[in-house]
Amino acid sequence: MWAHGSLAGGDYQPTRSDLDLVAVLSRACTAQEEHHIADVHEILGRSNPLAVKLHCGYLPAAEAADPARAHLAWAHEELLRRPITPVTRRELHEFGLVLYGEPPAVILPPVTERQLTDFVLHDLKTFWRPSLDHPEWWLKDIWVDLGLLTLARATVTLRTGKLISKRDALGVLQELDAPAEVVEDIRRRRYGDPRPAGQPWLAYRAESTLAFLGPAIDRLVAGHKPTGTSAES
Repeated sequence: MWAHGSLAGGDYQPTRSDLDLVAVLSRACTAQEEHHIADVHEILGRSNPLAVKLHCGYLPAAEAADPARAHLAWAHEELLRRPITPVTRRELHEFGLVLYGEPPAVILPPVTERQLTDFVLHDLKTFWRPSLDHPEWWLKDIWVDLGLLTLARATVTLRTGKLISKRDALGVLQELDAPAEVVEDIRRRRYGDPRPAGQPWLAYRAESTLAFLGPAIDRLVAGHKPTGTSAES
């Protein structure tokens, strides 16, 4: 069992941060076992407020080599299937917490620079850029927070190959000339004392975020030089 994300990186904020875990399995779950896992998560969510933000990927060890392969996961209070992405894998290798069993390096292959770069660019182009066509989504805190923080973290990863925390990403957003009021709103809700937000502010925040993010994503993607073929490819 491993932890990654904010908890492993030292930026965990109780009740505000997700609790990101990966459980390594000896084999894939049966349908009955999947139902049991969902029941356990639902019971935890009702009994412990922190469990509402619990995200856990269930990774059969025999399937660990393929970063594109989808696995059973619990996230956003539902059972789904999604990959253990190259970003998550790099986090696990660099600063993952071993809660039980073998360390990630024993089970997960290393993540190459090309794998990391290709994933970050693909995520920006195929998920985040199209999401801007749904302005109603951006009235919610989670879209504003993750959209802007992902841009900042992607910028650093594409430039340097490094992963940064959400706290550090706020500073990068300032350097990128993101809307200062929106950046401060994220900082206050994550690290300070959140204030009640009315509909006029939510609408203004969404409009400002969308106006900034579209051109910023386009510039980042267009300005990044494709990774050359090398021995690590």
